[in-house]
Order: sequence, then C-alpha cells, then structure tokens
Amino acid sequence: MRIAVDAMGSDNYPEPDIAGAVAAARDLGDTVILVGDQARIEPEVARHNTADLAIEVEHAGQVIEMTDKPAEVVKRKRDSSIHVGLNLVRSGAADAFVTAGNTGAVLAVAMLRQVGLGRIAGVKRPALAVIFPTKERPLLIDNGANADCRPEYLLQFGLMGSLYVERVLGIENPRVGLISNGEEEGKGNTLIKETIPLLTGSGLNYVGNIEPKEFIKGQVDVGVTDGFTGNLMMKTAEAIGAYMSNLIRDEMMANPLTIAGGLLARPAFGRVRRRLDPNEVGGAPLLGVDGVVIIGHGRSNAYAIKQAIGQARRMVENQVVEAIATGLEQYAGGSGQ
Repeated sequence: MRIAVDAMGSDNYPEPDIAGAVAAARDLGDTVILVGDQARIEPEVARHNTADLAIEVEHAGQVIEMTDKPAEVVKRKRDSSIHVGLNLVRSGAADAFVTAGNTGAVLAVAMLRQVGLGRIAGVKRPALAVIFPTKERPLLIDNGANADCRPEYLLQFGLMGSLYVERVLGIENPRVGLISNGEEEGKGNTLIKETIPLLTGSGLNYVGNIEPKEFIKGQVDVGVTDGFTGNLMMKTAEAIGAYMSNLIRDEMMANPLTIAGGLLARPAFGRVRRRLDPNEVGGAPLLGVDGVVIIGHGRSNAYAIKQAIGQARRMVENQVVEAIATGLEQYAGGSGQ
C-alpha cells in the first residue's frame, strides 16, 4: 500500500509528521510518500534509521498555514502539500492521504474535483467522523465539516458513519442515534424533528434520539449531528478531560499521604490517560469524498501521525469509499433522488 503523508501539516512540522510516517513505514511495511518541501524533508528523514524502509518524497513548493483562508488556498496555493497529496490519491499514485493540516483547507480542496478528489456520486456533503475517546469508542459524525445542515445531510451522515463502523471497526448492524436534547421525538430543533422520519425509514439500525450522555456511555455505535454541535461536543470533552487530569494531579500532590496513594495508583492513571488520549485515534476520516483522507489535529505528535496512517490503511483495506458509493443506492433516500 502507498500512503501519502503531509509533511508540512502539523503545528510543529515537519518533525512529528516525518517521525510518525517513518514509524508507520517500519511497523506496517508499506510505502510512505512524504509530501512537502524537499529541502526540509530530506535532512529530517536523514535523522532516522530508514534502512530497508519504503520512504519516498514528493516535492510541494507551498505550505498552507492554519491562518490561511480555504477559498484563497484553493486558488493561490495549488502547489501546496495538501493539493499535491490529494492529487496523488486522485491519480492513483497513492491509496490514501493523511494530514494534520488546516482542516478547512483540506475540506475545500478535497471537495473540488478540479483540484482535489470531488465527492462520491450522490453525496451532498462530506463529513468528518471521529471516534470518541470513551470506553465504548462510539463514532461521532459530523465533527465540524458542516456547521449548517439539512435533514438529508444528517441522513447521509448516518449512512456513511454506519458503513465506516461496520467496515473498519467490525461492528455488524451498528446502532445509529440522532443526538438531541432529549430522547423523546418531540424534543429538538427543526433540523432534528425533520431528520427523524428520514432516519426511521432509511433501513439503518436507527434507535432514535439520544442525549450526549447516552452517546458517551456507548448506547449507540454512531452518533449523528450537525458539524457545529459535533465540534462543540468534541472540544468540550477534550477540555473537560484535560481539566480533570490537571485537577486530579494537583489534588494528589496536596499532601504526603495523597502523594503516596498517587504513586500506587500511577499505572491505573496511565491506562486512563491512554484511553482518553486523542492521539490514540490519530485523526478523523473525511467521509463522502472520492478517496481516503484522514485529518489529524494540528497538535498531533509522531504517535498520532502513525495512528492516523494505520487508520487510513484500514479504510483502504476495507474499501470504505466503495461501500459508501454502493450504500447510497441501497438505503431509502440515501442518494437524495
């Protein structure tokens, strides 16, 4: 398999991007194509032991910064690592693209077939899907690609999320829930109320409305929401996790007795930290575009990049893009016709 990796993507590029790519090439045995400024990539690669590893470099002369506006990126930075990486997938030179770069820019370029991949036939809006860092690991979709949504968008999010969970996570007939402020069908805003009949008649394993607390408990495998709400949920969860971790550490250091107890409990705290660590997931698949794309957090470290590459590999292996294209034709209303 050939995975293209944006070497200029993360906040601290290119060090974590390259280190993660090298680790993935070593563990997975696949070819990793590092996309970006060749003059910066090659010295960094030389710092690693890459003997017998399949590492290639694809030069891209421009870098997209986190402050760049997506519309400007599409027009004026066509030699960026994001453009070049996505076009490697479009041409068949790579099987997937992994980036920790500007999410808005990736969305803008990937959606346009002239410069990126374009959408799968029938898909109205691609969506970001993220595995929530709780024990049951439910999938949240959308996580920020579409702040304003229509009912038919949420229907397709449910379909794409269900197929991803089934193919990549191996969960048969995944439970799909619509995230709302109450379980009753009378709850929710206009978007929620108009989406309910579409999901009910979709053929998916739709279990009804769920509140965020039920989603976190893992009472569904796929939680469907608009990108505005989903992004707020994810950022709030990350902030609470970090706050609670710091609070527990401060209280443990409060006196000698709690320090001693903290030392004894350190292995358990370490396991909890790893379970809640977003770097374990690596990134969010962009479902609905005509190719495998994984978008990581700008703060991604080398381990997160490695995990994101592994996630991309599983999507290719399990033919998620092809499954979505076929699924749109199978579920009632899925194609929007």
